[in-house]
Amino acid sequence: MGEGPLDLVYAPAYSTHLELNWEWPPYARFLQRLASFSRLLLFDRRGTGLSDPAPVPSTLEQTMDDLRAVMDAERSERAALFGWGEGGPMSALFAATYPERTSGLVLYASFAKGSWSPDFPWGMTLEMQELFLDILDRRWGRDVVAAGAVAPSVHRDEDFRRWLLRFQRGMSPGAAKGWFRMTTEIDIRHVLPAIRVPTLVLHRTDDRMRPVGGSRFIAEQIPGSKYVELPGTDNGPFVGDADALVDEVQEFLTGIRPAPELDRVLATVLFTDIVGSTEKAATLGDRRWRELLDAHDERIRALIERFRGREVNTAGDGFLAAFDGPARAVRCAQSIAEAVLALGLEIRAGVHTGEIELAGDDIRGIAVHIGARVSALAGPGEVLVSSTVKDLVAGSGLSFEDRGVHTLKGVPDEWHLYAVVGE
Repeated sequence: MGEGPLDLVYAPAYSTHLELNWEWPPYARFLQRLASFSRLLLFDRRGTGLSDPAPVPSTLEQTMDDLRAVMDAERSERAALFGWGEGGPMSALFAATYPERTSGLVLYASFAKGSWSPDFPWGMTLEMQELFLDILDRRWGRDVVAAGAVAPSVHRDEDFRRWLLRFQRGMSPGAAKGWFRMTTEIDIRHVLPAIRVPTLVLHRTDDRMRPVGGSRFIAEQIPGSKYVELPGTDNGPFVGDADALVDEVQEFLTGIRPAPELDRVLATVLFTDIVGSTEKAATLGDRRWRELLDAHDERIRALIERFRGREVNTAGDGFLAAFDGPARAVRCAQSIAEAVLALGLEIRAGVHTGEIELAGDDIRGIAVHIGARVSALAGPGEVLVSSTVKDLVAGSGLSFEDRGVHTLKGVPDEWHLYAVVGE
């Protein structure tokens, strides 16, 4: 994906899945950022994701062969490599072996040696290895593994945990244990001085998965490498301050650092909420309510994407999404209200346009509060909008009914509200 001037191969840690990459917005956004300045090549390693099952985990040499095959298939003569975690040793070995096909090397939260030894104190001790193998044996595929180490900033988020569990199921329990044993046997320390391509080594200072000392060692061993240490505890490059990390990668590979994003923009916010959710949940029971809620979430996410919106967050059974056009936000709200009727649900929705403050993946500001208050006043199945939205969509074919002037809690002034009645 992407049409940038350079080819970039992303080699992530452990399990991969080319389709599930896009089902958690922060991961999708991370890949889109990489593709914004490159032609990004992605692939599932043997035995993971969409690739065929493998009787044994692939060796570094086999994965290098696969990477070369992927590049050949995409007619990529030369590419930069981005190796995260276990993708790092393979990327480093490829760069040392095929410098003519490697334009640059980025190693993030990686390691040179998997196991602890007196001359390498950043590897996993035998006791840690046995403990992790026991965890894999008991929990892999049944519950998320190592979420608190991979992404401590979001590890309690239910959407993230559901996505990560599906992602990890892209590798069988046996394959997971085989993969882990293989990583503990890796030792590429002797390879590092032979790397002669431009190299960037990145790590977050308080990474809970991989000690930062391992990356400092790598940077010291690769001649002429650049080392950048970023604040944070997350191991996954797609969480925490992912933009700062990708900024470093982009500047290193292209020579251009992206201009900082404006922190205040005009946007239209859409809030949705299920009517009578507490009573319905009590009637259905936890399991059936969870299944119904999953179907509700799936339909809403599909419609937000269809109308070019961005899901900001979910709270209970409600959604907050942002749009760069008010008419699309209103039509999205109408479509959501209609789509959930087939599930036996009704939603209320509120739409407002105003200036918002960008805070990473979140949004803030008075416009967000107004949108929430407008939504709370909507009736079952109703899409309620502020007068600002009504004025901005003039000529769009949308029709409205006057719902009068209201005082919104915690918001100054009085607000004229309108209900959408069709086109």
